[in-house]
Amino acid sequence: MKQLPDARVERWLGSLALIIIAVISLGNVVTRYITGGSFSFTEEFSVFLLVVLTFAGASVALRRNRHIRIGFLERALPEGPRRGLIVFQALCVGTVLGLVTWFGAKLAWQEYHWESLSAGLGLPQWWYIIWLPLLSAAMLVRLVQQTRARLNGSLDDEP
Repeated sequence: MKQLPDARVERWLGSLALIIIAVISLGNVVTRYITGGSFSFTEEFSVFLLVVLTFAGASVALRRNRHIRIGFLERALPEGPRRGLIVFQALCVGTVLGLVTWFGAKLAWQEYHWESLSAGLGLPQWWYIIWLPLLSAAMLVRLVQQTRARLNGSLDDEP
């Protein structure tokens, strides 16, 4: 089996988000232990970075065909209907991701236009929201790659 392109950008982004979460959380724990107070920005940044980590990880899992699903029906079907089921699955997932991308971009634009600020730190809200449509669009790209690889047989359905 040939080596398939991987979701390198998303892997790096997810790793970076996880490292930053760990560092700011550790810093917050140490600061709280020593001073009795905590950093005010850690919760807002941690939640934002967890969303980035989740979408980046989902994109990697999508590309590597590691999402949880029940493959019983796929394995039971002959080749023709099986390929149709793979296309149907991709269309359903693509529709959901397309909606997330569209409405996420619309929300980010509205937050930019209205100049909304975050409640905790007063940063522009669109800085956080723009990652939603960007990473869901990346997932759409990975979905197309995964579907093509599954249809041409270069990606196993079972790990």
